Amino acid sequence: MIFKPSILLRFLGGLALAVLVLGFVVLRVTSCAPIPKPPAPPLPASTPGAAATPSPEPPPVPPQARFACGGGPADAARANAGSLKTLAWAPFGRSEAGWATYAPLIAREIRAACAPDTPGFAGALAAWAGGQGAPADGVMTPAIFARLKGVIQMRRPFVRLSAQGVCPNPPPASALSWASAAEGYGGKLVQLRPGALAAYRQMVAAARRESPQIAADPRSLMLFSGFRDPAADAARCAREGNCNGVQRATCSAHRTGLAVDVYVGQAPGFPPDSSAEANRLYMSRTAAYRWLVANADRFGFVPYPFEPWHWEWTGEAP
Repeated sequence: MIFKPSILLRFLGGLALAVLVLGFVVLRVTSCAPIPKPPAPPLPASTPGAAATPSPEPPPVPPQARFACGGGPADAARANAGSLKTLAWAPFGRSEAGWATYAPLIAREIRAACAPDTPGFAGALAAWAGGQGAPADGVMTPAIFARLKGVIQMRRPFVRLSAQGVCPNPPPASALSWASAAEGYGGKLVQLRPGALAAYRQMVAAARRESPQIAADPRSLMLFSGFRDPAADAARCAREGNCNGVQRATCSAHRTGLAVDVYVGQAPGFPPDSSAEANRLYMSRTAAYRWLVANADRFGFVPYPFEPWHWEWTGEAP
């Protein structure tokens, strides 16, 4: 049998065409197949008793700013830079200069990852204000802060009750637990409801794992006040005559056993619970306070904006 070259060429050409068609089919099949999804991240461990509250939770600050730090209204940024230390106002009934003390809480609420004097912060503030139906120019004003303050304050169940004219009864002694002396600032013994104490311990453990600066200072987040007996508070009110202001009230959140005062630092020359403006400003810049602003809600705690050391657990009703 004579094997002609033309037959061989036709055979090889047909074979090449078949391989080409098969390769195209395989490519189409694999390109249409769904891309495997990466495994879902594990859910965070639940916090005992950390029930959701009726009010909305603060939004998390994203890994990247909603607005680039250089993107936003420049005029508003200049106005904010000027008022940050000089704004004359009384957001909690006492005269203050500037709003730098409240900047970390404001940034968390408006989802700004930029400094308060940047255009990015002004842009985030404008977006938040617009969503509230307020002037969306990005300028921090007492009126804008009043809206922010209202949102933050109403996350405190105690405040919601107070707004209804209700002063909750204190829990019985049998419903309170003692923190250890090692958890109390200066060895002070502090009582809390068991759920609040468990959540506090989880929060402190997380803070020390996540923040080297907090871990380096054994005083960080120690308790210096928890449950306070209403009778003792009333006696102190009568003795000092300064109740129903920003520092002390006839009906205090501490009567619930759900409020904690924790050590977040102190300015030189001030005690850790001084409400002096210089002391509160210093606290607002500490690692402990800023960690709480960013993370305390993970454990069911919400702030009282005027006192950087004061946090309340929302896991059960007052």
